[in-house]
Amino acid sequence: MTRLDALLVAMVLVWGANFSVLKVAFDDIPPQSFNSLRIFLASIVFIVAIAWARRSVEFRKKRISTVFYTPDLLTRRDRWDLVWLGVVGHCFYQLGFAGGVDLTSVANAALLMGATPVAVALLSLALGRERLAATHWVGVALSCLGVYFVVGRGASFGGATLRGDLLVLGSVLCWSTYTLGATRLMQRHSPLYVTGVTMAIGGLPYIALALPQMRHTDWGAVSPWTWGALVWSALFALNLAYLAWYIAVQRLGPTRTAVYSNVVPIAALGVAALWLREPITSAKAIGAAAILSGVFLTRLGRKPSAVPIEE
Repeated sequence: MTRLDALLVAMVLVWGANFSVLKVAFDDIPPQSFNSLRIFLASIVFIVAIAWARRSVEFRKKRISTVFYTPDLLTRRDRWDLVWLGVVGHCFYQLGFAGGVDLTSVANAALLMGATPVAVALLSLALGRERLAATHWVGVALSCLGVYFVVGRGASFGGATLRGDLLVLGSVLCWSTYTLGATRLMQRHSPLYVTGVTMAIGGLPYIALALPQMRHTDWGAVSPWTWGALVWSALFALNLAYLAWYIAVQRLGPTRTAVYSNVVPIAALGVAALWLREPITSAKAIGAAAILSGVFLTRLGRKPSAVPIEE
C-alpha cells in the first residue's frame, strides 16, 4: 500500500458516497442547477490553488511538488488541448452524468460507469498509447464482473430509463476521452493545473446551458443540508477526487487508473451498510472480492512512474 494507493482509496470512498448525496440533493435542487453551482465553486478553489502554487515558487522561491506546479510554458497546442478537454471532460461529461443519474436507477448508472476501464483500455489500444498485458485484460474483465454482482443484478435497461442510460453511457465516453486526452499535457504540466484550468473552461458553457433551469429553481426552499451537500460535493467529489485521479493517471497511466473507478460501488455498498443499515449479501461480497482482485491484476507489471513517488 503506497501513498498513491491511499489517495485512490480516498477518491473511491468520496465518489461512492457522492452517488447517495446527489440522489438526495436532487430532491431540493434540479440536477443541472446543483451541478452548475458545485462546478463554479470547485473551479474557484482550483484557480486559487493554482495561483498559490505559482506564487509560492516564483515569488517565495519555495520548492513544491510537481503535482501542484511545473515551470513549463504553454504551447499553442497545449492551449487548444485545454479548451477541448474542458468542453468534453467537464461540460459534456457533467451534462450526461448529472442528467443520467437523475433519470435512471442507481444500479443502471453504476453498472454503466463500470464500463469505464473497458472504454479507456480500448481507446488506449486503438491510439497506441499503451501496450497492455494479458493480466490487465483479465483484471478489467474480473472487475466488470464484480460490478455486476455488487450493483448490476437489479439493472434493467431501456423503457423508462432509456434516456438516462444513454446519457450515462455518453458521459462514460466523454470521461474516457478526457482521461486519455490529458496524458500528453501532464508530461509537462501539473495535474493541478490541467484539472483546474480544464474545469474552469468547461464550466463556462455548462453554466450557460444550465441558466434556464437555474432561473426556475426555488432557491428559498433549499434546505441547509442540501447547501452543505453541495459544498461537500464540490470540495471532495470534484477538487480532491479529480486531482487524485490525474495524479494517478500521471504515475500509473490511464488504463490502470481507470480500473479504480470500479471500486466505487464497493465504497457505495459500505456507506449504505453503515449509514442505512443495508445488508451485504453473499453475491455482493463475491462481487467486491472480484473487483479488488481485478484491480490487483491490473497493477501487476506496471511501468515505473516518471514522477518520483517522494514528490
